[in-house]
Amino acid sequence: MDDRVRVGLHTGDDAGVYEIDPERALVQTVDFITPVVDDPYRFGQIAAANALSDVYAMGGRPLTAMNVLLYPTCDLEPPVVAEILRGGADKVREAGASLVGGHTVDNPELVYGLSVTGLVAPDRCLTNAGAGPGDALVLTKPLGLGLVSTAVKAGLADPGHALAMAGVMAELNRWAAEAFEDLPVRAATDVTGFGLAGHAGAVARESGVDLAFALEALPVLPGAREALALGLIPGGAYRNRESLGDRLRVTAEPADDVGILVCDPQTSGGLLVALPPDAARVLVERLAARGSRWAAVVGEVREGRGRVLVE
Repeated sequence: MDDRVRVGLHTGDDAGVYEIDPERALVQTVDFITPVVDDPYRFGQIAAANALSDVYAMGGRPLTAMNVLLYPTCDLEPPVVAEILRGGADKVREAGASLVGGHTVDNPELVYGLSVTGLVAPDRCLTNAGAGPGDALVLTKPLGLGLVSTAVKAGLADPGHALAMAGVMAELNRWAAEAFEDLPVRAATDVTGFGLAGHAGAVARESGVDLAFALEALPVLPGAREALALGLIPGGAYRNRESLGDRLRVTAEPADDVGILVCDPQTSGGLLVALPPDAARVLVERLAARGSRWAAVVGEVREGRGRVLVE
């Protein structure tokens, strides 16, 4: 492999990183999703925020983005397509990046996202392999996005809960990344389709540690527990739980419900960051000062062998 590839396929990180010179490295990623809300503009925003998140998880800043759009050309009206693209473009602009093109494909199902290129200093590049015993864990957005989304699709969600879900999904992780750019972050990842436990498991595996979460400290989106009680559970939560096997140990009660919550697949979820405890408190204070309701210290890194513990 080219030795300028700092992060590639072998680590399971959020994006690839290619070193240009000692001061600069490219961060490259692509991500796309099917609709999670009915409003096309909001869907475009969420899909773009989700794709941009991978760059922030690597400690970088987005430079350029390209649209990736698959849709049924005979069935989807042009104004709807235009609103999706407008939502994505506005979110790219909010990220301080430039939209430079894209590609469309006729497809039976609507899918939208971005290919994103960013920049990071090689010595500031974050991966999932640097967490060490004693580090604190900060989560910047709430869990339960998949549960509330499932309730919305079933027509059983409170309108306020649906609105809160869409707002969280559309929020850029830019502000969290900027808040920790001068702090001694050891490892980071964004929490998306594999759920908190799945992405935490990657950090635990690559870092050779255990990640322990305190249930009462985990921020949870309004409506998520109600959806769980009604059995409105996305299929991905069960698949995520099964894939972890005995690497996920839940001692908090009720264990089955807690296991679903931490395995709930998130669309455009928050960042999970490992850093020293004092720095973790600074990060949470900075995000609270910027208006975040959700950022919290949610656990710690312990000596171990790649497990995720929920206590």
